[in-house]
Amino acid sequence: TDENNHTYNINADYVASSVASALKAEKLVYLTDVEGVLKDVEDKDSLVSKISIQDIDEYKKDKIITGGMIPKIENCKKSIEEGVNSVHILDGRVEHCLLLEIFTNSGIGTMIYNKEDNDGK
Repeated sequence: TDENNHTYNINADYVASSVASALKAEKLVYLTDVEGVLKDVEDKDSLVSKISIQDIDEYKKDKIITGGMIPKIENCKKSIEEGVNSVHILDGRVEHCLLLEIFTNSGIGTMIYNKEDNDGK
């Protein structure tokens, strides 16, 4: 609430994206209650491990990115366009999820990146 008694509801994904962009962070990590982007929400084994920002519209058109994942992915895209190298969406309920994402070849979540700048590493 501000000095005029106005209450604001600010989306945490938007704030994280803005802060990461302002800091020109190497990575932004979202810890969520989902595994990442799934090709089929009913199939936990259908995780999409990497998505380039160039392919986001296609994933939305194909109804792979839907619902509440749309604003999260749009914030990921915005961060990358503003200088963040990669954004990771991880299931924060998984023990050691950060270590598993960063120190394994395939990771455990979905990484968003710009294929014009790198190959998703």
